[in-house]
Amino acid sequence: MDFSAALPTFLVTLREGVEAALVVGIVLAMLGKAKQSRLNPWVYAGVGVGIIISGLIGILFASIIQAAGVINPEYAPIVKPLMEAVFSVIAIAMLSWMLLWMTKQAKFMKAEVEGAVQEALKADSKAGWGVFTLVLIAVVREGFETVLFLASNFQEGLVPTVGAILGITTATLIGALIFQWGVKINIRQFFQVMGIFLVLIVAGLVVGGLRKFDQAFTALALIDSSWENICFYNQSFREIHSCILGPMMWNASNILPDKKFPGVILKVLFGYREHLYLVQAIAYVSFLLSVGGLYLRSILGTLPTNKKNIPAG
Repeated sequence: MDFSAALPTFLVTLREGVEAALVVGIVLAMLGKAKQSRLNPWVYAGVGVGIIISGLIGILFASIIQAAGVINPEYAPIVKPLMEAVFSVIAIAMLSWMLLWMTKQAKFMKAEVEGAVQEALKADSKAGWGVFTLVLIAVVREGFETVLFLASNFQEGLVPTVGAILGITTATLIGALIFQWGVKINIRQFFQVMGIFLVLIVAGLVVGGLRKFDQAFTALALIDSSWENICFYNQSFREIHSCILGPMMWNASNILPDKKFPGVILKVLFGYREHLYLVQAIAYVSFLLSVGGLYLRSILGTLPTNKKNIPAG
């Protein structure tokens, strides 16, 4: 079994999981300071229910993709890659937005979470529900992004799920190291480094998503000749032209195939393809220049003047 497909989901889940773990840790620390540890079960309940809801969303998305091929098998070669491509677009938008938003909001996260906990405690009888809701939203938000990423890589089977489980486990361990054992970890630098990986992973998702759109439109043109005009290629040049991605820019299948090491690692982490087409190349570079550029400017603009670890509470 090829476990390389687990790497992207591991890194995505690790980053999002650490963010959720920070919220959970800050809430537990605040409850301890306020001598309200009796509310800790509400925190754990929020984590558990959040994970369950994220898992159910993932099962729903997988069922939708599976059902697409069952309802009308003739159009399965069109619908399945098209839905995976749509999930890719949603995942790209969500991950990019959260990446940029989190970079700007990271320095305020502790204060915002503490403020939300204090408001919940003021509610007295409803304090438990307030804490539960706060944690639930944090876990589901991060879990939803991971589920979208998994849905966009549905064709890889269960391997990406293994990476997600390992990512959640590692994020939980990091949270325990910070809040239970007092280990000092530079969270700001962690998010910055993981953010760079995430930019590259999402850029690869752009390339893969475009390929899925191309597969769907190619299948449509082959099934129904009236749709052939949507394709750029001439029928006699199908080997070097795609349907909607234009001419092939390079063919490195003999030098660095993307199904063998190290090409497969470059593929799953950075979007490398042994066959790359014009539209994919333009989209990849455009994404790195736009979202990647915004991200680099945001982290350069939030670098602290003196190096400090984010306090655990």
